[in-house]
Amino acid sequence: MAGKAAAGFSKNLRHDLFYHIQKFSFENIDRFSSASLVTRLTTDTNNLQQAYQGMLRIAVRAPAVIIFSFVMAFIVSAKISLIFVVVLPILGIGLITIVKKARPFFHQVFQRYDVLNQVIREDVRGIRVVKSYVRQKNENQKFDNAANGIYDVFLKAQQTMALNAPLMQLIVNATMLLLCWFGAKMIVGNQLQDGQLVSMFSYTMQILMNLNMLSMIFNQLSMAEASASRVVRVLKAEPSIKSPQNGIQTVQDGTVDFDHVSFSYDHENLQLKDINLHLKAGETLGIIGKTGSGKSTLVSLLPRLYDVTSGKVALGGINVKDYDLKTLRDNVSVVLQNNVLFSGTVKENLKWGNSQATDAQIVQACKWAHADEFIQELPQGYDTPLEQNGTNVSGGQMQRLCIARALLKNPQVLILDDSTSAVDTNTDAEIRKAFREDLPQITKIIISQRISSISDADQIIVLDHGEITAQGTHQELLKSSKLYHDIYESQNYQGGMERG
Repeated sequence: MAGKAAAGFSKNLRHDLFYHIQKFSFENIDRFSSASLVTRLTTDTNNLQQAYQGMLRIAVRAPAVIIFSFVMAFIVSAKISLIFVVVLPILGIGLITIVKKARPFFHQVFQRYDVLNQVIREDVRGIRVVKSYVRQKNENQKFDNAANGIYDVFLKAQQTMALNAPLMQLIVNATMLLLCWFGAKMIVGNQLQDGQLVSMFSYTMQILMNLNMLSMIFNQLSMAEASASRVVRVLKAEPSIKSPQNGIQTVQDGTVDFDHVSFSYDHENLQLKDINLHLKAGETLGIIGKTGSGKSTLVSLLPRLYDVTSGKVALGGINVKDYDLKTLRDNVSVVLQNNVLFSGTVKENLKWGNSQATDAQIVQACKWAHADEFIQELPQGYDTPLEQNGTNVSGGQMQRLCIARALLKNPQVLILDDSTSAVDTNTDAEIRKAFREDLPQITKIIISQRISSISDADQIIVLDHGEITAQGTHQELLKSSKLYHDIYESQNYQGGMERG
């Protein structure tokens, strides 16, 4: 029954943790790190399950036996039972001291588990890069360092907790010696009968045996305490972005407004500074700039993946903070810079955009994204299984699948965050043509390092160090923006595009 209860406790705890993490914003995820959250859902929860089971069996039964044995010992002889009053506080103080000394080690152990998980996660996900650069030896060394870090700290913790055994042995032997000494003297003085002394031995053994059982789970409880504090920190963490009560359920159109928007990840250094930007519904915005200029950060504010530090972002003329969060994100479809596909069929992955989508709608979205042609060539077409992270399709194919998935949401705004970087220029042009001719009502925001991908946008902004340094059409920026012109020149478009 204890095993069943502990398994149920663990299942419920993982359920609550996972569901709570689903409410986290990107800021919450960044604060804990994904590797640390995995450790809390696995290693920490397992420790709590084992401690819970141990406590049900020992921490309930043993104290009950100790209490009743104390009562019977005092009934037999209150005078000789004073031995326990002297000895047990010494044991208690010793155990508390050991636990206090070991506790910091257990906290360090689980922090190092986070590091180990991070190393494994990075290595497994990047195994192709590791092999192509022949870096197995270096990665093995990183793993060994992380594993040895856990070993070193865990060994110190266990060496400290191992003091429980000699301390308990000392107390047991000292108690038995004192009982023999005082018991014999009291029998000689006719203050105690032989049978009463035998009873005292029996009650003493019950007390000491159960105290020993309690000390055995001290190690487990100390580990569980460290795990519990880590789990509780996650459960108590309030999502930094919440859906408002009675949030607006409909988005009028795809009008986008950034009014004096500034943003900082750490509330100290601004990544975006006083951004002013206005898009009419159906317009296309191109965003270009150097790496780290704030392009991805800017577009992440519209679906509230992060919230602005100051200023206001509006969609359809309404502050994005006033929308129901699901409504907002259903109407702002984002294809992130790092594309992700999940294990399952092509169709199952596409239906993330709309679980109720018909086959005709799926095919149409794939045609707009120019994915239908290569899907039809797959062994089972739309029912072809995809490996985790889409390892059995190319980078360009993955990007097109992610674009089709986003289109299935039928959004008011479509954000492409450098989402055609692995697609050839001809296919990129065909995708943009489909957007322009077949989806004129959708507002498009395209981040790209290729000027050819944004040259036909209604307006283009150049970001540099979190600020809009230039804004206009392609032809206007060639004349007015040195940065834009330099990027244009570096991409050798002199022969393929009309010079401004």
